[in-house]
Amino acid sequence: MARNLVNLEGVGKAYGTRLLLDDVTLGVGEGDRTGVVGRNGDGKSTLLRLLTRREPPDTGRVTHAGGLRVAEVGQRDDLDPAATVRSLVVGDGPAHEWAADPRARDVLTGLFGDRADLDAMLDRVVGPLSGGERRRVALATALVGEHDLLVLDEPTNHLDVEGIDWLAHHLAARREALVVVTHDRWFLDEVCDRTWEVQGGAVHAYDGGYSAYVLARAERDRMQQTTDARRANLVRKELAWLRRGPPARTSKPRFRIDAANALIAEEPPARDGVELVKFASARLGRTVYDVLDATVEVGGTVLLEHLTWLVGPGDRIGIAGVNGSGKTSLMRLLIGDLAPTAGKVVRGVTVRPAYLSQDVVELPPALRVLEAVEMVRREVDLGKGRSITATQMCERFGFVGNAQWTPVGELSGGERRRLQLLRLLMDEPNVLVLDEPTNDLDIDTLTALEDLLDGWAGTLLVVSHDRYFLERVCDRTVAMLGDGRLRDLPGGVDEYLARRRAIRVAGDRSAAGGGAAAGGGAVAAPTDAAAARAARKELARLERQLDKVRDRETRLHDQMAAAATDHERVLALDGDLRALVAERSALEERWLELAETAEP
Repeated sequence: MARNLVNLEGVGKAYGTRLLLDDVTLGVGEGDRTGVVGRNGDGKSTLLRLLTRREPPDTGRVTHAGGLRVAEVGQRDDLDPAATVRSLVVGDGPAHEWAADPRARDVLTGLFGDRADLDAMLDRVVGPLSGGERRRVALATALVGEHDLLVLDEPTNHLDVEGIDWLAHHLAARREALVVVTHDRWFLDEVCDRTWEVQGGAVHAYDGGYSAYVLARAERDRMQQTTDARRANLVRKELAWLRRGPPARTSKPRFRIDAANALIAEEPPARDGVELVKFASARLGRTVYDVLDATVEVGGTVLLEHLTWLVGPGDRIGIAGVNGSGKTSLMRLLIGDLAPTAGKVVRGVTVRPAYLSQDVVELPPALRVLEAVEMVRREVDLGKGRSITATQMCERFGFVGNAQWTPVGELSGGERRRLQLLRLLMDEPNVLVLDEPTNDLDIDTLTALEDLLDGWAGTLLVVSHDRYFLERVCDRTVAMLGDGRLRDLPGGVDEYLARRRAIRVAGDRSAAGGGAAAGGGAVAAPTDAAAARAARKELARLERQLDKVRDRETRLHDQMAAAATDHERVLALDGDLRALVAERSALEERWLELAETAEP
């Protein structure tokens, strides 16, 4: 029987007048894999600090099993800035000691890369490291050791898609109990088999990962709606009886009955029925962004080389890529913040873009939330005589009631991000260019944003490391792999990860072959190197063919639209289009076969 590792009994915790946790009783057992979700500020991080006894509860008690070994990674690390990465992660002993440990090797290569990158990273001092590098060091420090319980607060922050994929599979293979706070829903499903929702001072427990939690929460909401509907029916029956009753009974509280009737009659629907499609009020023409033979060079590094890429009206494109490959530069190129070194970018005359950068725009700290929104626009016309006010949009983005009068300087990082998005949408753009829009947003806010984007009538371009969000809101995915090119990914993020694995394997084989030859030892089998070269050439050839086929498809669609009244011409073009689609499918299947062959 699995033993309990941590128990919380009747725990309460408040900060000032704000009660975060109230009479919470729960436990963590051996092998439990628990994800913690909830809105920003509801007490998720506080719950983790109570679990690890870094903070005492105001009421109740927290008990640990004897000899419990806990490793914790918080949102902010406490790494010694003067220490080296090596001393923090593996100590100052000889390298062969940690190199002989499979777990240590897996953690270090998974977080820091191959041997050359790893050696360089271990010798660096912590102080000058970036936020993402510090995050990886903190994770490595916790993961290399043996523990009974891992407690991780937003471990995917600052990690790219590959890093998140590696961390999820690494944690899923470990045996320790795990409690993790994260807004990455794909990660929750891959790693966790239990979910705690922190809400209103309580912690609701659900079996299963994020998908199971969503189903259970929907059922809970349905039951609550049934209860509310039953209560409302009882109230209506009571009011009906009062109206039918003797005049003496109704005359005294007449004003109360009239008010109650008015409240029932004017009760708003549970969900906002606004059609956000109309936010893209300015019509997009046939041209949005045409990138024509463009080269972009930044700081002496060529990020894009001879790129031709067409973005059309209504396109919903997700952009994946390695850090430093130029994703943000591509966004800035499209909206005109960055000029190409060569080539050109044609922008449609009706394009009205809104660009969400990774940096939160600073506003006067004394400015109120509603005032910051009304600075952009007080009201948005939705067409057909309907409109939505700044106040209503604030409510949709979680700024309800008095929260609309909160000074900007008192907002959390997630709240500032929400406000930034809200201000962009109030300007009625018809093209949204979003660079890491999910940063600092909790799951409820992410769900609301996805619901809004579902009705987006304009063009959408998204850079994100959140694969759930990318797959949820985008119809196509393209990749930047650091070689100056842009590739379509019919298989989405999974295909991107497969391509990255193929590139790493090819690089490892080349490095192994070169090292063996230089050392005079055994040389890698030439058949492997030849096969890798042939596969890479074939993949490149297929990608060129796919680009040409897609261009022909686009032209055929345009020709069919132009010949809409000529039925015979449309039929002929449709036949050509079907043949092209079949050709593209065959090419994509062949590409996937080659990518699988290149995988380890």
